Amino acid sequence: VQLVDSGGGWVQPGGSLTLSCVVSGFPFTGAAITWVRQLPGKKGNEWTSSIYTNGTAYQPDSVKGRFTISRDDAKSTAYLQMNSLKPEDTAVYRCGIGVCIHPSCEFVYQGQGTQVVVSS
Repeated sequence: VQLVDSGGGWVQPGGSLTLSCVVSGFPFTGAAITWVRQLPGKKGNEWTSSIYTNGTAYQPDSVKGRFTISRDDAKSTAYLQMNSLKPEDTAVYRCGIGVCIHPSCEFVYQGQGTQVVVSS
């Protein structure tokens, strides 16, 4: 099983980025996908967005209205469209198979992470 997340980079406050998560070796159509982030200096993952197999999406209030999670089952790929980015969104973002079982947000299968820096 391999998850490859990409699309991070540097962006100014108010800018946008789209992250991608390509999954292989796992039946993507049967998988919920979650995006998490690890904030600088913090341990553990912070839940950012989840999308279920039927396309239903859930997000915390911190990103609702700014981030959009989506999936393309034909490409075994999940996306995280991030708009109106703020400096506090700076983090390493990674995707995982499954959903968070709060307070834990760790996954057996997850990507290597892609760095997002929001700074002027």
